[in-house]
Parts: sequence; structure tokens; C-alpha cells
Amino acid sequence: MEAAPSLASSLGRISISHEAVAHIVGRVAAEAYGVVGMAARNPRERLLTRDRLRQGITVGSAEEGVTIELNVIVEYGLNLAEVAATLRNRVRYEVERLTGLRVAEVEVRIQDVRQSA
Repeated sequence: MEAAPSLASSLGRISISHEAVAHIVGRVAAEAYGVVGMAARNPRERLLTRDRLRQGITVGSAEEGVTIELNVIVEYGLNLAEVAATLRNRVRYEVERLTGLRVAEVEVRIQDVRQSA
């Protein structure tokens, strides 16, 4: 289990796993306007990922903070650039608010466009 950058204080350190950050990102994406679902990065991931909230999400570490990559499916008829920009900003805000970690980068990849059910 990889750990994101840790937060340190005089009382000790707090480490937050990449999986925990990915779960937060998945919840934010699931609630985001225009996002119909998450897309697996590859067919193998679709079979191996049990937690649907983490599917299509990669969390990494950089010197500047946490890096996040999302693969999403967006609702047909919406402005894709606006949906992606809104999702990127919301993910950054919520991860920083809930974890205290600095987010260095959020990359949104739109894998498909579909009618909402």
C-alpha cells in the first residue's frame, strides 16, 4: 500500500494511502454534474477492481504534492471542457479540504460520452 505525502506536526505524522485518496476522488466524481460513470484505464482493470469508486483513478506522489488522474464518462450534450474543468477544481478542493494534502495536479481524461440513464 503506497502512502501519499505525510503530514507532520509536533505530535507525530499522519500518512494517507493512495487508495484512501482515490476513494475520496471517486465519491466526488460520482456526485459531479455531467459525469455518468468512471472508465477503466484498461480491460484488465475493469476485471480486477472491486471498488467501483476507485475504478479509473490513479493517485501518485510528486514533490509538489499529490497527483490525480481520472478516466470518466461524460453525459452526451454537455460542454466537455466545462465538465472536466469543474470536476478538476472540485476534486482538488475536496481532497485538500478532507486530507490536508496539497494537490499538485488533477488530470481528467474523458474516455466516452453517453446518454444518462
